[in-house]
Amino acid sequence: MKKIKLIVLLGAIFGLLTFGLGMPEIVQAEPQTKCPVLSGTIDKKIFVDYQGKRIYFCCQGCVAEFQKDPNQYLKKMAAEGVSPGKTPAGQ
Repeated sequence: MKKIKLIVLLGAIFGLLTFGLGMPEIVQAEPQTKCPVLSGTIDKKIFVDYQGKRIYFCCQGCVAEFQKDPNQYLKKMAAEGVSPGKTPAGQ
């Protein structure tokens, strides 16, 4: 009888950890399509490489604004589920 109770208890704990409390939901980030500053459509010719990430913008004015506080805009992108691309190798 003790074995059955132990198995049931372990099963309940596993269920909670897997489906309830302990397992964070894995969210796939979307590729960047909007400027993080003005939310306009990005121009792939206008970008900044920052900490191994490539961030695209709609205009040069947004590049200057981003450079004032890059982490603010990276947090905004993360909150929106957007993932900047990686800086290409060798750059």
